[in-house]
Amino acid sequence: MAQKYDVAAYIWPAYTGNEKRAWMFWPEGYGEWQTVHNIKDNSLGKPAHYAWDRRPLWGYANEADPAVMEMQIDAAADHGVNVFIYDWYWYDHRPFLANCLEEGYMKARNNDRVKFFLMWSNHDANHAWNIELSDRMASYPIWSGAVDRGEFDRLVELWIERYFSHPSYYKIDGKPVFQIYETLNLIKGLGGVKQAREALEYFRERVKEAGFPGLHLQCVCSEIRGTERVTEDGTRVDIYKDIGYDSITEYQWKAAQDMNREYTEIIPDARSYYDELGREAVYFPHVSVGWDDNPRYRKFRDCYVRVNTPEAVEQAFRMARDYVDTHRLPAPLVIVNSWNEWTETSYLQPDNLHGYGYLEAVKRVFKN
Repeated sequence: MAQKYDVAAYIWPAYTGNEKRAWMFWPEGYGEWQTVHNIKDNSLGKPAHYAWDRRPLWGYANEADPAVMEMQIDAAADHGVNVFIYDWYWYDHRPFLANCLEEGYMKARNNDRVKFFLMWSNHDANHAWNIELSDRMASYPIWSGAVDRGEFDRLVELWIERYFSHPSYYKIDGKPVFQIYETLNLIKGLGGVKQAREALEYFRERVKEAGFPGLHLQCVCSEIRGTERVTEDGTRVDIYKDIGYDSITEYQWKAAQDMNREYTEIIPDARSYYDELGREAVYFPHVSVGWDDNPRYRKFRDCYVRVNTPEAVEQAFRMARDYVDTHRLPAPLVIVNSWNEWTETSYLQPDNLHGYGYLEAVKRVFKN
């Protein structure tokens, strides 16, 4: 029997050593697992009251290995996570960290059990991923995520041919769903608000020409609360209406909420934000499992969620489910951060503290 809700979890595709360019951040050769594994050494300067002692029950597995992804796909589907959203990067005219999707998920024999779609993570890359440089150079850019129109048009062909045509690509009303993380960077690269809208209209037309009924463009409301932004030249833009998105969601509660408190204190504010965004756009509800990016830094960062137990997170899952049940949305879609954001402490994968607790919470709310 088909599952009533589509529960989509973001995948941070850095838990593999297959991407050679990533060795500049994680030179031990197994991706950001290096940061998770070495957390005790990296936390020696943090206060005595703070401890980050989480470990993956599945081990430091290479998520670009199809056998590993087959196991993870089964675990996800069995617990009600039936969609993966892959963070998709393009830097210096080529993909970055695509191995997890293309070598892991797409070669997994059971990838029909969990669908997938892309979030174009078109933000700039910096030194935040490198524990040796993050404390003093986290904001220093390495690669720009902005692309010009010629590059954008080439990406459109790649997305349609390589991903949208895959039988497990997630669609709403037959339309492939595609997220854009950083709308201001999109505008910057394409030369302005008008040019960005024209580029996305071209994207829609190419998708139709490829045989699909259309494209469902989803805006990720990141970094700043609400949908209004100011571009570099001072132009005010509503990133939902002026660019022409079909829907909007969030990547992480941290963009709009004070995360430096207990998890259950955040839930009512997150619910109010559902209504705030829902008045401006077609909004798909989002749940963050937590927030703590201290693993990426040696210096203590005094902003992190406390007591984000599976029982607390289950309350947020029920809140998101109730929003879907009480709003006329084009799909029963709930967005979760995330499947494996270990170094931001927002993940569903089983760990040494809660076992399969987060996944069991998903199952109780969305699958049973």
